[in-house]
Amino acid sequence: MAGTAGTPGTPRVLRAMNDRAALDLLLEHGPLSRTRIGKLTGLSKPTASQLLARLEAAGLVLATGTSEGRPGPNAQLYAVNPAAAHAAGLDVSPDRIRAAVADITGRTVGEYELPTPGRRSAHPVVRQVTDALDGAVKAAGLARDDVRRLVIGTPGAFDPNTGRLRYASHLPGWHSPALLDELAAALPMPVEYENDVNLVAIAEQRLGAARGHGDFVLLWNEEGLGAALVLGGRLHRGWTGGAGEVGFLPVPGTPLVRQVTKANSGGYQALAGSQVLPGLAAELGIDDVPTGSRAEAGAALVARAADHGTGPHRELLKTYATRLATGLAALVSVLDPELIVLSGTVLTSGGEVLRALVQAELEELAAARPRLVVGDVREHPVLRGALESALATTRDEVFDTSR
Repeated sequence: MAGTAGTPGTPRVLRAMNDRAALDLLLEHGPLSRTRIGKLTGLSKPTASQLLARLEAAGLVLATGTSEGRPGPNAQLYAVNPAAAHAAGLDVSPDRIRAAVADITGRTVGEYELPTPGRRSAHPVVRQVTDALDGAVKAAGLARDDVRRLVIGTPGAFDPNTGRLRYASHLPGWHSPALLDELAAALPMPVEYENDVNLVAIAEQRLGAARGHGDFVLLWNEEGLGAALVLGGRLHRGWTGGAGEVGFLPVPGTPLVRQVTKANSGGYQALAGSQVLPGLAAELGIDDVPTGSRAEAGAALVARAADHGTGPHRELLKTYATRLATGLAALVSVLDPELIVLSGTVLTSGGEVLRALVQAELEELAAARPRLVVGDVREHPVLRGALESALATTRDEVFDTSR
């Protein structure tokens, strides 16, 4: 009914829209004065004053000081209240769970890492998740109930049709059909689950190399090779959550792999995964091949080759760039993205040298020519994406002043 509170265009809804615009500006710019908020939002000074008073009374903003050092009287500055809400993220791998808690401004206030090697029963997973979360919560000086939302990133994806984890047979204990119900019963806050590479794409879209881009592919290479697809500004997950599982992609240069989910591998992983780099180096006569995990060894080889730039090291990068471009050409031919982001330590360690080689090869192999960039979010990008995802929903809930 026209005129009812909450109807679009009513004063209540308009106030809520102005409130959210001001809060978003404070998140983006940091502390602002009433006059500056008025200019950025187009609101009059009296309306901006009323807005700030309303947000301050609701506990969403704080007066933080004055604008010293400027001509004229010092102006009162306002900022988003960091304690208005907290959200958490988890990055799960076969060997560890990394957890973090962020306040509503996005600042990380607590972190914790729980080693999980060799744990293969389904039952300990709930305990692992709660222990990792509690470690981060304790580091933040909070209680578990203070966390408003949790996003958990894992390899593979939970099938929305069955609730079971797919495409990640290497993650022990996470395949029980009852796992999601058990986690929901153990945790007091809403929990969302997302593929780890998708979370890296969220981090790059909000904080890094893909800011301002609504159509891009993120290629990830660490222990495994994967991709995230962002189309029309939104993640494309696919019917079973398996969109972007490009490690299984059949490509020229490798034998066909049948029953790929049982093998947990495929053509593109066998062609360009991090595990191929030590063998390539040995074939080219490169001595002193690094040890460690395949991601660590691969990243070290690529970084060293990018630094040397000549001889067998140059050949290593060129060969590897061709292999990477082979799989990317299939993605580009289907998706025609605006941008490709290279992420994961094996790719980012090659920097501009590897990026340029892959770009040149891709232009030879594909009709479309998207721009390639190296990812900017290097420190725990899966965890950062989990926090950004949790914070986006938390802010929508907490900043909604129309209720």
